[in-house]
Amino acid sequence: MKPQLREQILTILAEIPPGRVTSYGRIAAMTEGATPRLVARALRDLPAGHGLPWFRVITASRKLADHGGAEEQRRRLMAEGVLFDTRGRVAKEYLWP
Repeated sequence: MKPQLREQILTILAEIPPGRVTSYGRIAAMTEGATPRLVARALRDLPAGHGLPWFRVITASRKLADHGGAEEQRRRLMAEGVLFDTRGRVAKEYLWP
């Protein structure tokens, strides 16, 4: 991945406000050439202790992606007041932008 593209993705990630979520696809659309998979890869490759709100990024279907940190992601989102419906989807009003 080109460093400029990675930087765009991480800059957008840093802008997601607490209590809100966005999707891999929405972040990709805000960049110059990223795809949802590239966004996921950039998040997966974040170094330990980075401090970026990776947990605020969800799938286009408003669910958590199937990964090892999903339980921690759910816990962190709920701590910020994000609610899930009975199907495990984040309510639409929490979407950003």
